[in-house]
Amino acid sequence: MLGRLPYEIREAIVQVCGKAFWYRDPFRSFLLSAGVPPDLYDRFADGSKFKIARNVLAELDSLGDEGHFIQRQLLTELCKLRNVPDEAVPDRDAALQALRWLKQLAIDQKLFVQEQRSAEDQKTQEARSRQAALASRAQKMGELRATFGTMVQSRDDPQKRGYGLEDLLAELFEVHEIAYRRPYRTATEQIDGHFEFRGFDYLVEARWRVEPPSEADLAAFKTKVDKKLTSTRGLFVSIVGFRPEVVMEFTRGVTSNIVLMDGADLSLILEGHISLLDALDAKINKAAQEGIIYFPLAQRFMR
Repeated sequence: MLGRLPYEIREAIVQVCGKAFWYRDPFRSFLLSAGVPPDLYDRFADGSKFKIARNVLAELDSLGDEGHFIQRQLLTELCKLRNVPDEAVPDRDAALQALRWLKQLAIDQKLFVQEQRSAEDQKTQEARSRQAALASRAQKMGELRATFGTMVQSRDDPQKRGYGLEDLLAELFEVHEIAYRRPYRTATEQIDGHFEFRGFDYLVEARWRVEPPSEADLAAFKTKVDKKLTSTRGLFVSIVGFRPEVVMEFTRGVTSNIVLMDGADLSLILEGHISLLDALDAKINKAAQEGIIYFPLAQRFMR
């Protein structure tokens, strides 16, 4: 049986996590690569990195031997670091000092995961972690699907439904492990969301109104995108869809850097017929190769 890590080791891990990482996405990726279940991390994602690390270690204790194994795996991955993993940290010297102290403690107490489990046991644990991650993702997708179904049946005012759509999109991207910035304001604009995909930045426009967007609506969103770096594109999500004649007129004689998604597309994704990543690839490829910015995903299954 593996026991919990000694207090000084746990505290040293917390200090390294808090001082050696600056951005949250690399920090999350590192913990997940060490075996920390995604849903466990996400439960504490709003706290500081010190708090996240301390809470994750505490929750792993409740998992018994499997949790203690992940703790040691995390310790080992940290000890393998030869340098500060995140160059953006404000105090690099403090981060290196915390890392050196953790390594010294680990060496003194011989607490390396390789000495605790055989390679076969480690593979078993990795398989279990993958299965747990898949189960967690399936559960979350089921919740999002139910939420969307409730929203479709509701009679909420358009503004409230719009806010609900913004939240649903953010959670959908996060489930697919695509870093997503929730709605924010610049000095002059409201942006409904932002994500990075295949080397490009994407601004998001999310609408759930009674009428489809007009040509002016599409043009206004394109203007938002055009004012950003040239590597920026746009994803316009309109649950009620788009009028073909409006899309045709909007794209007549001009290049476009936005793609369109409607409620039917979103339903196919939530129902598991196509992943979000494949859906984005299909729409982006159609727009890039054929200039078709409104490609209903249902057509993909009619070939």
